[in-house]
Amino acid sequence: MTVSLDRAYELHPQVALRPEPFGALAYHYGNRRLVFLRKPEVVAVVQGLSGHATLADALRAAEVDERRWPSFLKALSGLETSEIVRERASG
Repeated sequence: MTVSLDRAYELHPQVALRPEPFGALAYHYGNRRLVFLRKPEVVAVVQGLSGHATLADALRAAEVDERRWPSFLKALSGLETSEIVRERASG
């Protein structure tokens, strides 16, 4: 799966984030996956996803430099594969 800048995403409802000095731990209660979010900037984007119309809007709101967006897309694609984030239903 690959995330897209023009789509809306959200933290999966079965996922809990626990803040840590390095970023956060994400635990999915459904599939029992534990994922380390090692960058506070990624945590900020993930936490803000549901408040924005698109991923691009969430990245802008978190003040992520556009030159860094490709690395965030890669990270968020991995989080989508792990079911930590998911595409938000429209409507």
